[in-house]
Amino acid sequence: MSRRQTDSDLHRFTLWVLFLIAAISCCMAYYSFSVSLKGNSDTIFVGSSESWRGNEEEREGDGCCRGVEHLELWGDAMKWGSDFKLNSSEECCRACKEMCEGDDGPCLCDSWVFCGNKQDCGSRFGECWLKKQTDALDPDWRDSGDNVIWTSGLVFGKGELFPDCAPHSVYYILELLSLQHCAGCQFYRAESRGNSWDLQGNHIEHAPYGPPYALIQGTVDAYGTVFKDIPQEACPTIRRGSIAWVGSGPDFFISLANHHEWKKAYTVFGQVLPEDMEIVEKISQLPTIPDVWSNVKVAVLERPVPLRFIRMKKSP
Repeated sequence: MSRRQTDSDLHRFTLWVLFLIAAISCCMAYYSFSVSLKGNSDTIFVGSSESWRGNEEEREGDGCCRGVEHLELWGDAMKWGSDFKLNSSEECCRACKEMCEGDDGPCLCDSWVFCGNKQDCGSRFGECWLKKQTDALDPDWRDSGDNVIWTSGLVFGKGELFPDCAPHSVYYILELLSLQHCAGCQFYRAESRGNSWDLQGNHIEHAPYGPPYALIQGTVDAYGTVFKDIPQEACPTIRRGSIAWVGSGPDFFISLANHHEWKKAYTVFGQVLPEDMEIVEKISQLPTIPDVWSNVKVAVLERPVPLRFIRMKKSP
């Protein structure tokens, strides 16, 4: 995946995009990602219970039950760690997941905290605290840093945005949401499926794998914030609708096709719903300028499409 060249002067923004990274049904709240084209507003919802169900086996095969070390989340205890000890953070995470009812049911547990270092934890080693946040989209951060002995994670229910597979990625997005702006965030590259991939994103036999490369690319490096590189997390096969980092971020892309040829090289942290891919397709058809990045031919948008974060409540 090519990175963009550094731009010293961006075009004046004329198109607005609301960037949705997650839809959290267990707390009945959603982000949204929409694009306004010619006065018409559309919305892409990312990470619903339908969005990843077809890939659930692949996610489980990767052992997706991850947390962030040296982080302690607060919240109401559903199970007290002093009375509930397990062997690993993964077991603690899965115990929390088991408190979600079905694919779309309520989650009695939406966060977990585990103490897994024998030397540092002492008598608390193995404690698994299963918790419920007042607001899963704004978790209660108790403490963080090298001296914190806990590992913590979030659970959004099966099939949603992937804090269990890409926790560092999700936490960064939650931080951006709390800023209530994303100045500097934008789409700057847009390439259609061309004649290489069909409407379902399947590669057409004997066709080249690009250019164009069937993706839109952007950045979530907000002005006024210090971006810390995202460590590599779960890297499943890139599928149509996958949202993934370019390297360690903050550049990212949304795929318009199933890119099996990319060999699970990118951290995937979200998914666009199939019915909302029409909006991504619209962006891919916007006017572009040809360019070359690291000997790769790319198509750069004539006018970058700005992104901003909002929070939307799901209607009862």
